[in-house]
Amino acid sequence: MNLRNIAIIAHVDHGKTTLVDQLFRQSGTFRDNQRVEERAMDSNDLERERGITILAKPTSIEWEGTRINIVDTPGHADFGGEVERILSMVDGVILLVDSAEGAMPQTKFVTGKALALGLRPIVVVNKIDRADARAQEVLDEVFDLFVTLDASDEQLDFPVLFASGRNGYAGDNPDVREGTLRPLFEKIVGHVPPPALDQDAPFSFLVTLLDRDNFLGRILTGRVQSGVVKLNQPIHALDQEGKVIETGRASKLMSFRGLERVPVEEARAGDIISLAGLTVATVANTIADTSIETPIRAQPIDPPTLSMRFAVNDSPMAGREGSKVTSRMIRDRLMREAESNVAIKITEAADKDSFEVAGRGELQLGVLIETMRREGFELGISRPRVLFRDGENGREEPYETVVIDVDEEFSGTVVDKMNQRKAEMTDMRPSGGGKTRITFSAPSRGLIGYHGEFLSDTRGTGIMNRLFEKYGPYKGQIDGRKNGVLISNGSGEANAYALNALEDRGILMVAPGDPLYEGMIIGENAKTDDLEVNPMKAKQLTNFRASGGKDDAIRLTPPKKMTLEQAIAYIDDDEMVEVTPKSIRLRKRFLDPHERKRAARSKEAA
Repeated sequence: MNLRNIAIIAHVDHGKTTLVDQLFRQSGTFRDNQRVEERAMDSNDLERERGITILAKPTSIEWEGTRINIVDTPGHADFGGEVERILSMVDGVILLVDSAEGAMPQTKFVTGKALALGLRPIVVVNKIDRADARAQEVLDEVFDLFVTLDASDEQLDFPVLFASGRNGYAGDNPDVREGTLRPLFEKIVGHVPPPALDQDAPFSFLVTLLDRDNFLGRILTGRVQSGVVKLNQPIHALDQEGKVIETGRASKLMSFRGLERVPVEEARAGDIISLAGLTVATVANTIADTSIETPIRAQPIDPPTLSMRFAVNDSPMAGREGSKVTSRMIRDRLMREAESNVAIKITEAADKDSFEVAGRGELQLGVLIETMRREGFELGISRPRVLFRDGENGREEPYETVVIDVDEEFSGTVVDKMNQRKAEMTDMRPSGGGKTRITFSAPSRGLIGYHGEFLSDTRGTGIMNRLFEKYGPYKGQIDGRKNGVLISNGSGEANAYALNALEDRGILMVAPGDPLYEGMIIGENAKTDDLEVNPMKAKQLTNFRASGGKDDAIRLTPPKKMTLEQAIAYIDDDEMVEVTPKSIRLRKRFLDPHERKRAARSKEAA
């Protein structure tokens, strides 16, 4: 059978899912009356809400004797380590752009990687039937984008199709309003080369994705680079140095058919498959016939640069809103995550009640916390801290390459804020459409908590991509939060009368009737120090008050409510975020004021 392996690159809401569903239907993979509950692309709730692809999922369709494997790509830089490995599995890419919105900055990151690997894209201008479609302008934008990304002459000569994924048609002309997706199938088969790999060499396979199954254990997914693998064939796993990690058998081979993994007896060079039977092998390892001693060169896994403490929730409200609160449940869940997510490292603390979770960035760890929260977990989360290391010239810290696309009017503000965070500008150039692209080399430590501020500063129009760059010299002190906090001095319900009196002291984060406890943070102090207050104090009624008299209705400023990311970025080293399925609360790590003073004295002495 003929084979084509392609990746699909698209910004959220540009119609990728709908288009792939139509490809399934028109190729006969789905029956017309079959409802597609579990879509191939962005099937995860968080992916849809945040507008990012977190998991790369292969899927497969058959069209007139050709099998087409389609792989989705993560678009966010926290998941960027996967992108190059995923693109190494394919021989072509489809860049899908909305006919009105055009090429969005989030797609630039992956498109740039695809062009650098020499892949020749097919450009599909989607939603051609929109009333505000501007197909020709969008095409010009894509061409300009390719030029900016240093595309070769061959890559600039890209084929173009105009399509409506929802209505299931495509054509060479922007005026197309009917038909089928046959032109797209033909373009994939005609433009994307079949895998040029050696079928006769011994079997080798590079692990690109890692998954876990309760029955099969570790499932390794990737493309067969050479030879043929048969069921129960002896295999071994090699690391990047060529050292044998483990030896075993290919106890299960699975290929993709539509959205399903189906068992197969053998797989050949070029096939994208999943393989079970090994217990230690991981992403970027080579699985091969036991005669092979040289590993396939792979993009190394970016090291974790950030860690947070995930602790058992020990607040007075623990266990009221979640069903999974014990350290054993948290441990099992985190270990399961570490098995399938190679970018995360888990270390258990000596007290067994907390875990150090290291990952690639705030977004990645934020996604994990939000996922656990939705599964019913309660957690106490510490402030993120970067992972230092000892280098030749002393202490070193992680740096990131930060690429920012911003409207020209906001570029000065962004440069100023990045300078405050000890970032160095390495490039600045116009990127078309009144936008400027600025590249920085920045210590990861300075970027903690900046994303929300960045979106405010750019009125939501700025796009920031971050990628691990290197470990470099320690940059010294970076200023953190300048204000102290207002701390509840007791437990009970927040009272409107008390909150009204406290409004002059700072910005409140709780509303009347909210349950509070001692040590909980109820607002931001207008001054630099922390202040203990009584937000539950009620008005004292006296006999002198006329029975018919009414107090003036208390009008409070709406409280500042934080998202999970904002809360994690806001807290200081001696504070925590209490996360439950229903609430996000800020608190001091030590709830008792005497313990807080003792801890502060110990810190000063140290």
